[in-house]
Amino acid sequence: MEAFTRAFQNSNLMRYLPTAIIPAIGETLVMVTISFVLSVIFGVMFGIILVMTDKSGLSPHPAFHAILERITDITRSFPMMILIVAIAPVTRFFIGTRIGVKAAIFAITLGSTPFAVRLTENALNTVDPQLIRMAQSIGATKLQIVFKVMLVEALPTLISNFTIMAINILNTSAMAGAVGAGGLGAVALTYGYQRFDYLIMYFIVIILILLVLVIQTIGSRLYEYTK
Repeated sequence: MEAFTRAFQNSNLMRYLPTAIIPAIGETLVMVTISFVLSVIFGVMFGIILVMTDKSGLSPHPAFHAILERITDITRSFPMMILIVAIAPVTRFFIGTRIGVKAAIFAITLGSTPFAVRLTENALNTVDPQLIRMAQSIGATKLQIVFKVMLVEALPTLISNFTIMAINILNTSAMAGAVGAGGLGAVALTYGYQRFDYLIMYFIVIILILLVLVIQTIGSRLYEYTK
């Protein structure tokens, strides 16, 4: 108890709480939310295309499917931190800067989209083929089969998969703070680790744990509601 009291007295936690930590929470939430939404949009779109163009899909196109599959696998194979650094010139070209929240959103979205594509593909492939054939037999169009049969049936699995992805994006946003992304990761590194103020660092770890629990709770509730 005395050690904690001494650490609290020597820490700048209360000093930086309103000026650095609370704004960093907002930056992290913005990064995670926008990156997650964009990754889901692009991931679902390309995941549907990947499933439809498969040899057993609704619109078989082996050549296009192979190209899209290779691009997805190659992009997904990069560790996120290496990818963020590697595409820094591309980020600067499109965003105008390689650091900050906007640059992080671009990089995290680009890195998370292939993951979302595979999650979507796996979820759609769990749909019973008999339901698809039944929809075809009553004259449903390909788009109707995708949006009214496949996505509806795969929705619980998609929610479960994307909950995991949201937590991964949160973890990535924290790590990206080391390369100028801002947010909680940058504060933990700059004000905590580099200044040997471990109370700040552990306080931010607790915040990240709480955010993970919130994401997991929301995802679990949505899964139970849709299954």
